[in-house]
Amino acid sequence: MLRFISLVLFIFLSTPTYAADMSLTSQAFAEGITIPVLYTCDGKDISPDLHWANLPEKTQTTAIILSDQDAPNGIFYHWVIFNIPVKVNELAEAIKILPSGALAGKNSWGKSQYNGPCPPKGALHHYTFTVYALDTTLSLPADTDAPTLLKTMQGHILGQATLKIGYSRWPV
Repeated sequence: MLRFISLVLFIFLSTPTYAADMSLTSQAFAEGITIPVLYTCDGKDISPDLHWANLPEKTQTTAIILSDQDAPNGIFYHWVIFNIPVKVNELAEAIKILPSGALAGKNSWGKSQYNGPCPPKGALHHYTFTVYALDTTLSLPADTDAPTLLKTMQGHILGQATLKIGYSRWPV
């Protein structure tokens, strides 16, 4: 019985805790709706504004990833940014120059930029913007891809918040 209690305590104490109040929002759209065409490959393909709040106390930097979980060949990453200084809590629409210190990683197209939703015609895809609160500044090159970033962030994530939207390109 003592071993069981020790195991439960070990799992509980070694499991990361996340800030329940952390939030991620956009003035361009709300959670659960279809992203406006402006922010997709069918529009101007510009990044939406993003705002995050209530970061955990020991946050040093943040990271943002836009992913498509429904991509035919596994998760597809549309936007990767990391080492955003803790004093920054928003990104403007159509941002071209990142805040000082922030780095753009490579998306699944191999580009260090935002490329919006662009699913195959006829398929509804679900996209997730995720902001991560990190307890460190990551020592990674600017062109780091999302899987490498996610692996490196493990053990440094203090909290995260998501904003989920959908998009489809119905045949005309």
